[in-house]
Amino acid sequence: MGSKTPSIQQSIKDKNLQSNLADELSVGLNRRQFLRRIGVGAGAAALATQSIPHVLAASPIESNNSSQLTKDDLPTELLYEHSAQTSLTTSCIAPTIETRLFASSNVGGSDERNQLALDRMACAGFKINNPDITNRQYLRFAGTDSQRASDFQNLATGAIAAPKLLLGVRGGYGAMRILPMVDWVTLGRIMKERGTILAGFSDVTAIQCALLAKGAMSSLAAPMLYSEFGKTAPDQISCRQFAQALTNPNLTITIQDAALTSQQLPTMLTAGEPKVLTGTIWGGNLSVVSALAGSEYLPRIECGIVFLEDVGEQAYRIERMLYDLYLAGVFKDQQAIVFGALSGAGEDSYDKRYDVATVIRQLHKLTGLPIYSGMRFGHIGKKHSFPLGATCQLTPNTVGGYQLSFTDYPTIKADAINVEGLWQTV
Repeated sequence: MGSKTPSIQQSIKDKNLQSNLADELSVGLNRRQFLRRIGVGAGAAALATQSIPHVLAASPIESNNSSQLTKDDLPTELLYEHSAQTSLTTSCIAPTIETRLFASSNVGGSDERNQLALDRMACAGFKINNPDITNRQYLRFAGTDSQRASDFQNLATGAIAAPKLLLGVRGGYGAMRILPMVDWVTLGRIMKERGTILAGFSDVTAIQCALLAKGAMSSLAAPMLYSEFGKTAPDQISCRQFAQALTNPNLTITIQDAALTSQQLPTMLTAGEPKVLTGTIWGGNLSVVSALAGSEYLPRIECGIVFLEDVGEQAYRIERMLYDLYLAGVFKDQQAIVFGALSGAGEDSYDKRYDVATVIRQLHKLTGLPIYSGMRFGHIGKKHSFPLGATCQLTPNTVGGYQLSFTDYPTIKADAINVEGLWQTV
């Protein structure tokens, strides 16, 4: 998807990270003990004993300036406290959560960034069984179509046991190419039996939609290995919310304003008095969902709640994709539409009044559906992970906001995760 916005430039380097790692930990395992315990190689050990900012000088932290947003990497808001992000003590736990990576889209651009993310995941308690997947590349992709499809098909055939967590490496583009190569029906059944959680977003929306449409299996809209956990300073809020969504069987998210979608919108657009709605929430990245319209890989959910987010798309492009879905009948029989962040839309060159708010008001007029804006998820920092394909209760509150409550999705025991490991320097 990054190829759709070639004029958008990436990144500024994190200028605030100056500290080296402390030599030993005051609590728990020290770095070398931990690395030896999990069998990390010499390259990772070297990384763990050097200044992370020096080693990762080529690993940028993206700003939320609209001219710098891309779909390949998550922009962050650079509003979190760097002093908290770069704690000099790291308390790791033995990794016990069986985890496999899948790389369905872009290749990761930095081996050091991948290794840092792998080390953090291990520190947080995730036992990754296929770390070498981060080394694959074919053209712009993280491996050939066959290799990327095998990340899923080997689980469907039973050649590889289904893990507790399937974590995406990164987004970008490429997942749509492998959809016909996977037995999603069987994969969905196996994942249900095992209680497997598939986590990712952006281009991974194609995988999540196919899994729900053909395998009737939920997934988690969540940050990914390279995109978040490999950053020099991962966003603590996104990390904590990732762990919360993985472990809480009754997740609730409260939204009080629509600013992430548009500052010119109310949180709710409804024809009548807003009411409590209950249905399956589904969707993801708007560009990907609209590209699946008319295919067997787009879920057909009765009385569903559609979630949509995107980044770096001008207002007219957002409207065109929404019309794709409208004309294909996708919004029929749905109860509501929830918008997350629509980042970096910019101004229309013909008329500045034609903005995201205008587009969404037009969609409300077309569909007659209630539209809820400002859901804290998308290509932003401080995101709230949440299940897709699960039961969602949408409840308006008395102060003009709304609440999303989720049930019927697999989780992990909370004591198996050391959430601080996801951002500490290990």
